[in-house]
Amino acid sequence: MAGALVLTFSLAVAATLYAVSPPEPAAVPAERTPEQVPAGWRLVWADEFDGPAGPPDPAKWNLVDDHLGYNNELEYYTPRNAAVDGRGRLVITARSDDAGAYDCSPRVCAATSARLFTAGKFVQRYGRIEARIKLPEGQGMWPAFWARRSPQGSGRGEIDIMEHLGREPDTVHGSLHGEQGYDEQNTYRLPGGARFADDFHVFAADWYPDRISFLVDGQIYATEHKADAPPGGWDFDVPYYLLLNLAVGGDWPGPPDATTRFPQQLIVDHVRVYAAATDPPR
Repeated sequence: MAGALVLTFSLAVAATLYAVSPPEPAAVPAERTPEQVPAGWRLVWADEFDGPAGPPDPAKWNLVDDHLGYNNELEYYTPRNAAVDGRGRLVITARSDDAGAYDCSPRVCAATSARLFTAGKFVQRYGRIEARIKLPEGQGMWPAFWARRSPQGSGRGEIDIMEHLGREPDTVHGSLHGEQGYDEQNTYRLPGGARFADDFHVFAADWYPDRISFLVDGQIYATEHKADAPPGGWDFDVPYYLLLNLAVGGDWPGPPDATTRFPQQLIVDHVRVYAAATDPPR
């Protein structure tokens, strides 16, 4: 998420890097089975959340149990706030009724929620990274689907595939944060007064050696180019790990208020990562 500091965990990550550029982007339908891979791509990692009801797959995801304190946020992350529902979806729930049992010093916790990440389990360099998600709503909600430079603590690099402020029901943002103060934010708005809380949408980034494009439901709405970054600012030529979280409050969204309704849910139908079909398997 924009401006987030790096988690301080110690781990070793091994990744095979390929220099072959991915293909030009192809449109992504709002729904498809894992077998319907878009032309030119090869599926390399996915979670369809098809298991029985219970915790997310520990072979794929780490779960935070802490108040990280980034961006003056007001949530305490717990593993029990993330669960596979037994119907093919991951549900991250932000709730306020148990917040008083946790310590968010120097602030007061407004909610509990969940944050998942793949560091130490999966990383990727280049390709298409996507998730089909139904977003929460309301003042103070700040869901995100994003990627950070691997290994943890190794740099500022961040690809924010989707960030959403609950007070802006028709809007999402796609951003890059690199070195040398490189920060680029882009905005997409649903047409016709539609809201992201009303249905699922596919959020994706197509990541190439020379550019990164942001997509909603298969449509590119912004592209950032390496050539436009300041010297040393493009920090997107190494493996990244994935993150999903539902933050509450913070500098950007502001705190929940009297209009905010709890519980709120971030519902994830799938997360999929593709490499170019011409790249050799890892």
